[in-house]
Amino acid sequence: MRCVAEVGYSKATIREIARMANVTSGNLYHYFPNKSELLKATGEEIEEIVLPRLRASAAKSDNVVDRLDAVLDESKRLIRDYPYLAAFLRAIRAQSTARLRHGSPNYPGSKALRVVVNEIILDARAQGALSPDSDEGAAVEAICALTRGLSERAASLPAEAYDTTLDSAKQLIRGTLFARRKHTPMKRR
Repeated sequence: MRCVAEVGYSKATIREIARMANVTSGNLYHYFPNKSELLKATGEEIEEIVLPRLRASAAKSDNVVDRLDAVLDESKRLIRDYPYLAAFLRAIRAQSTARLRHGSPNYPGSKALRVVVNEIILDARAQGALSPDSDEGAAVEAICALTRGLSERAASLPAEAYDTTLDSAKQLIRGTLFARRKHTPMKRR
């Protein structure tokens, strides 16, 4: 993750990854036939780390908005626990988007996020907390896009600015970002 985060996808050759990891490139080739397989294994490891953590956070409440808050908070902790994660994901997303021809992209961590958010949205529908005219799939896509966008910002913002951005996203989900004003009719002159 560190190598891709620091030098970018294209410059993260097997040789460069090995150099940063203080191993020989032959050692990496012993386990991975190419960079693509190494990064695929890295993505699988990210999924194995992310899914249980997001699920555990979401399970702490029955309230849909509290669960989404918890997922966003855990995403923040993941980014802090793995300092190269946000920049790594950003580089992988950029590379994947550049190569995307058909279908939706599959970024590391996105499957775990989608699974957990889908579970929350299905529960919200069952509890009657999701608006009847809301499409479940579209709701999942919107929340996943918001979360991916937040991780994108985490790669480039100072910690305090990221925290403020995260708080605004949580207010958006809660419906409290914008002040509600009483509608007063305009006076005619």
